[in-house]
Amino acid sequence: MRSLRITYVGELGFELHLPVEYATAVYDLLMDRGKAHGLVNAGYRAIESLRLEKGYRAWASDIGPDHTPVEAGLGWAVKMKSGIAFRGREAIASQQKNGVKKCLAAFTVDDPSVVLLGRETIYRDGKRVGWLTSGGYGYTIGKSIGYGYVRNPDGVDADYVLSGSYELEVATERVKANVALEPLYDPTNSRIKA
Repeated sequence: MRSLRITYVGELGFELHLPVEYATAVYDLLMDRGKAHGLVNAGYRAIESLRLEKGYRAWASDIGPDHTPVEAGLGWAVKMKSGIAFRGREAIASQQKNGVKKCLAAFTVDDPSVVLLGRETIYRDGKRVGWLTSGGYGYTIGKSIGYGYVRNPDGVDADYVLSGSYELEVATERVKANVALEPLYDPTNSRIKA
């Protein structure tokens, strides 16, 4: 069995990797020993809520073969300084030098009655610029959260994204939205470095 210190929820966490035939016994032991510490089961929607607050990307919605690490705000994770060749290296280097035409951003809505699910249209200064790739409610921050790519054929950078005024079209109604490029919860990662 291996225990990996990793998280998809924005708190210090671990994943256990073990042969499937031991899963039930390990689960039962953990639940029994963890009871005194308040250990309880959490469902996928709880995990989804926490990953949205932390800004962790979801494969096939926020990131996929149509998005580059630079566009998704993950350029820091590409080992460009290593000098090691990999497929797409030249494209990443070009984007880092010349910029991109879309950028993943976080959106929140202050109105508690608005529920973001993903696929809502993003408007910047009244012009349609993209759609949400994912959405949900952030219980820690107390707001609906959505992620989506802000697009502009002339280029997109942090200044462009943060200088706009945003609305989201939710159930045919436009609602005011706030935009961010940093995680909404624990942007310094202090919770996972404990």
